[in-house]
Amino acid sequence: MHGDRQISTKQLARALGEKTIQPCDPAVAQRHTGYLVGGTSPFGTRKSLPVYVERTILDLPVIYINGGARGLLVSLAPAVLVELLAAIPVSVALDG
Repeated sequence: MHGDRQISTKQLARALGEKTIQPCDPAVAQRHTGYLVGGTSPFGTRKSLPVYVERTILDLPVIYINGGARGLLVSLAPAVLVELLAAIPVSVALDG
């Protein structure tokens, strides 16, 4: 998601074919990813997890994404998310 936007959980649930979704508990997120909340990266997670990307991010030349530690950002082309992580584009940004 864009850093200045929020996710519509209703739209994301619809995109995933679920009735509802909610944010993961920090302890559960750390157990599944191996990262502390605030430093979670989609790369190198403990378990293989699906990755979803806001569709409009794919139009940007460069994005900055968490590199696995709080405050560590990595710049890369958005296409890398699709290529390496099989990121699934979704349209779930709230207007605003």
